[in-house]
Formats: sequence, structure tokens, C-alpha cells
Amino acid sequence: MAKMEWTKYENFDALLDRITNGILRGSVSASLENSADFRGLDARCSIRVFERYSAFGKNRVSLSVTLFQDGNGPVQICGITSGGSQAIFLKINTIGEESFLEKLNKLLI
Repeated sequence: MAKMEWTKYENFDALLDRITNGILRGSVSASLENSADFRGLDARCSIRVFERYSAFGKNRVSLSVTLFQDGNGPVQICGITSGGSQAIFLKINTIGEESFLEKLNKLLI
């Protein structure tokens, strides 16, 4: 499992669209598996779960992306990958996860 966090001073909707479109266009096998959106009085939260095939590990890996914004504050983003390991009791191959997370990082830098 790999994790990265960012803080962006950008439009929430534009940022969510950039992430979603960038991930889906970044890999032939990428798919949006599920999503959720929440709103409070002044807060927003969007969750997107993507999946793709990792040729290196010969398996599928997932990427969960969460965006949170309170009022007009910055958008906080968290990306967490999972899957991709070929071992039973410990993770020995996380290259697919790290590569998937790096795609998100490139969209945000």
C-alpha cells in the first residue's frame, strides 16, 4: 500500500475532473470502479476508486482518491493504492501500486 497527500489552492470541481480524466486516459485498462460525493454546510468531500491492470505484476491494482474542502479553503487530496502484491503474507511487489500513485502525482504537480 502506498499513500501520498497534497494541498491545492484550486477549484474543487476542475481538480476532480482533471484527476478523473487524467487517470482514465492514462491507462488503457483504467476504470472508475465507484465514487461518492458528500456536502455539508461549508464542506465537500469526493471519493473516487480507480482500478487498472499492472503488466509488471500481472494483477490489478486500485487507487482511491479523496478530495476534501472546507469552505473556501484549500482542497486536501489523499491518494492510496492497494493490491498488486503477489505474496501471501507480505508485500514483495509494490511496483504496480507505486506506478499508479505516480500517475496521480504527475496530475497534481
